[in-house]
Amino acid sequence: MTEIKLLVEELNNIPWQDKPEGWERPVWRYTQNPIIDRNPLKNVARIFNSAVVPYQGEFIGVFRGETLTGIPYLYLGYSKDGINWHYEEEKIHFVDQEGNDFMPKYAYDPRLIKVEDMYYIIWCTDFYGAALGLAKTTDFKTFVRLDNPFLPFNRNGVFFPKKINNRFILLSRPSDSGHTPFGDIFISESPDLEFWGKHRHLMTKGTNWWESLKIGGGAAPIETTEGWLLFYHGVTGTCNGYVYSMGAAILDNENPSIVKYRCQNFILTPEEWYEERGFVGNVIFPCATLQDGATGRIAIYYGAADSYVGLAFTTVKEIVSYIKANHSIVGDDEEIGIR
Repeated sequence: MTEIKLLVEELNNIPWQDKPEGWERPVWRYTQNPIIDRNPLKNVARIFNSAVVPYQGEFIGVFRGETLTGIPYLYLGYSKDGINWHYEEEKIHFVDQEGNDFMPKYAYDPRLIKVEDMYYIIWCTDFYGAALGLAKTTDFKTFVRLDNPFLPFNRNGVFFPKKINNRFILLSRPSDSGHTPFGDIFISESPDLEFWGKHRHLMTKGTNWWESLKIGGGAAPIETTEGWLLFYHGVTGTCNGYVYSMGAAILDNENPSIVKYRCQNFILTPEEWYEERGFVGNVIFPCATLQDGATGRIAIYYGAADSYVGLAFTTVKEIVSYIKANHSIVGDDEEIGIR
């Protein structure tokens, strides 16, 4: 049997906590969750649904901060260990490619992904309706905002961390102006971040109850020997509202519009107080991971109840083996998505 490995660089200071004795599931929570509590800085009531990357031997993050007006913006944060964070009090300032102010009306649910030598932030913004905002930086001091990739309505934009066939690859979830009744994940590509095309259907909202209403990309896909490991969120409706859980799938390395394996079970669902109770209860929303190629360790950052940030752990061997053991075909996920 071929050993399952991460195809990523080493990260010897990855946040980590061993699996609790007797815990049978493939993903486990950090015992000191939530790592970010309410009212984390001046004029910000809540930080959640945020993105983290390694940077200069430490960690840097782009955080969704709900201001006291209720309008969300993006804030920059720093950490030596990936667990304890401090933040810049002013929201991230964006400029256009000529250096002129280019601030969004609002910004939420960011992903922060390094592709080659550039860091990209993609978030949900207002472009005459909910759409994807996009910016780049090399030094986390100057943030150059680019043209919006897609028309409204669209959410949950997620870049792959490397080009495939010299193209940027982007996951997204098209929707209407309501609460996303379309509910499927699509994949698109671009040679230059200006022109996007070759749109393909990737994943159908599930026949499994926990993801029956809609699904959306979570953290950037992680390259492994078995394919691209994708953590995503799945949503169901109950008599008391929506429930957001975390799922996992594996996409083909060369053609990621093909789903090789998709786990029929959720891998994390709201069970702890900080996931069940908050501004919007019963939400687990993955936005970022850290991974260590040497040990196979993976740390998952997720928003909890639209109020906190939680941290969970797994290993590539454990999670990939679990996905394969609990694989189920949903819709036409195994096709190339052109119909």
